[in-house]
Amino acid sequence: MRFLMLIIVLIFGLVACTPAPEPMHLHQIYQRDSIRVGILNGPTSYYVTADGPTGYEYELALALADRLGVKLDLVPSFHLEELLQKLNSGQVDVIAAGSTVSQSLRQQYRLAPAYQLSDEVLVFKQRTKKPKSLADLNQPVVVIQGSSQAETLLASKAEVPELKISLNNTDDTTELLQQVAEGKIAYTVADSHILAINQRFYPDLGVALVLKSKQPVAWLLPKDNDDSLFSVLVEFFGRSYEGAELLTLEDKYFGHVRKFNYADTLDYIEAIDQQLPNYRALFEQYAGSHDWRFLAAIAYQESRWDPKARSPQGVVGMMMLTVPTATMMKVTSRVDAAQSIRGGSRYLQKLIDRIPERVKMPDRLWLALASYNIGYNHVDSARMLTEKDGADPDKWAEVKQRLPLLKQRKYYSQTRTGYARGDQAVYYVENIRRYYDTLLWVDEKKQTELKIQKQKQKLAEEYAELSATPVPVKVAPATSPKVKQKPPTNTRQK
Repeated sequence: MRFLMLIIVLIFGLVACTPAPEPMHLHQIYQRDSIRVGILNGPTSYYVTADGPTGYEYELALALADRLGVKLDLVPSFHLEELLQKLNSGQVDVIAAGSTVSQSLRQQYRLAPAYQLSDEVLVFKQRTKKPKSLADLNQPVVVIQGSSQAETLLASKAEVPELKISLNNTDDTTELLQQVAEGKIAYTVADSHILAINQRFYPDLGVALVLKSKQPVAWLLPKDNDDSLFSVLVEFFGRSYEGAELLTLEDKYFGHVRKFNYADTLDYIEAIDQQLPNYRALFEQYAGSHDWRFLAAIAYQESRWDPKARSPQGVVGMMMLTVPTATMMKVTSRVDAAQSIRGGSRYLQKLIDRIPERVKMPDRLWLALASYNIGYNHVDSARMLTEKDGADPDKWAEVKQRLPLLKQRKYYSQTRTGYARGDQAVYYVENIRRYYDTLLWVDEKKQTELKIQKQKQKLAEEYAELSATPVPVKVAPATSPKVKQKPPTNTRQK
């Protein structure tokens, strides 16, 4: 009996001396009621607009927090190195960088399931000599220090010893791409999905070489943590893929920028500067509930901002209205720019209102735009085919995959409306989305430059006014010069 008691005492003693196990990672998240996501500032991951925060990685993080039923605690940074330090110290639970992951990071950290694949490409300025290989480069390639792109180049140096690499730790990828477009640097390496976003604003950016293809874009987790959060991420990305949430998000940020037309983008940016000022006031006047820049983007797609444009099918004017549509919108002259813009704006709103109320923005807008191009009933037929496939007919990302099927008899014979150029409608919508993004960027850039110019002018005027105002000088009243007097002589004798 005493022996048994001794064993029990020893067991309890050993248990008491053993350190308590760390709480599971997921349990810690639920205890604090928030998931802390480290995120990079940038056009593809996270940035703040006048309407609030947005970005592909931001929306993914928001969806994950919603799935867990906890708050999203964002920890933004301009440098991946800073986020890695926070991940190492437990200040963040996961990093959503939105870029390809280097081999060294894969060894140091745990990768969540890849939700995107991207190519690492050498970027140069078009209209300069395109290099055929890394050996052709006569200037340094500037890349972000510690990035996957830097690692790729450094590995290439073994085969191309003359390759010059400049490691940058101050700028982000977007800034380096801008420097290439402006001719400040000759080359950089970027992920293809980030390049696609920036080509809308800098059409001179071109791909010289694909250095690595189909590299994973994935979130980073600590390597030594338990599997609880990792398991949640496996389930989260799996369900998001199956439920088309990833497809919808991919379409929102990248679906309209994958196909880039160099010459068309150059012409468009020139037209913004040369032609748009003639009609901007009309777009602003008749925009209604739309952003005037979105209305202008439609007009450019329709007519290249030519009020007398005419198509072989008989549609005419700035907004290319058919005779029935013009009559419905009370447009008496389709070649009158003001009437055409007013009629096009009202017709677009009519189509938006016709889309079922359950369809949310921006899908509602894209479906209405497709209807503007090929007719509401044809778009409705594509939605019916989408539903037959078991996909969501209220998501543009799903419907746009079925619209081209309306050109095939085996599909359009199932509809009431028959044949339609559904692929043209997809191209039409995606083009307008690109035009709108570019115009938004150009206009906001001009507004910022105008504000700076006004501030400089105001400061110059204030300085000139200050310089011209005479400063009063106090002059002391004139006084007679003081005469030094001799002390009075005391004549009294002591």
